[in-house]
Amino acid sequence: MIAYLEGKLTYKSPTCVYLDIGGKAYDVQISLNTYAVIEQMDQVKLYTQLIVREDAHTLFGFVKEDERDLFNQLISVSGVGPNTARMILSYMTAAETAQAILHDDVVAFKKVKGVGPKTAKRIILDLKDKMSSMELEADTVQVLPGEWASVKDQAVSALVALGFQKARVVKEVEKVMNENPEEIQVENLIKSVLRQLS
Repeated sequence: MIAYLEGKLTYKSPTCVYLDIGGKAYDVQISLNTYAVIEQMDQVKLYTQLIVREDAHTLFGFVKEDERDLFNQLISVSGVGPNTARMILSYMTAAETAQAILHDDVVAFKKVKGVGPKTAKRIILDLKDKMSSMELEADTVQVLPGEWASVKDQAVSALVALGFQKARVVKEVEKVMNENPEEIQVENLIKSVLRQLS
């Protein structure tokens, strides 16, 4: 297994990055919370998990080791695939996800696309004991704002990549941006739209 990759970022989006290591670029799928940390970085270390399926080998990367560990815990739950786990860790931070599990917060999980009440309850039931022993870093992320048009495009691309219909996404992104003109951080914009789409 590839424990982590460290190299130069040659491409960044809210859902994936290209990480160049010695002239070889790895396509790494990321969560929105990881993107929030690495958005302004050129060099990065990502803790990784390789998911092997019949039709694809997909590499997921996380800026924090505890986020990667929680991702692995989530995909161990029946009915939770890697894309759903990434969606959960895009909607909530690792610490927020752990708190939702520990406090039986079914509603928090039901707000995530692809997670119904049965799956939410299964996540909590399967992982509650494991969460009490996990040590999660505090979520302290400070991201510099980008340009308005670029933020809109990135938000739309990310939400489409997460499985939402483009026409609906564009409408909701524009609505949130018009209601909150001072909010131009892409990860916050996406989280606001996710709440509207859920």
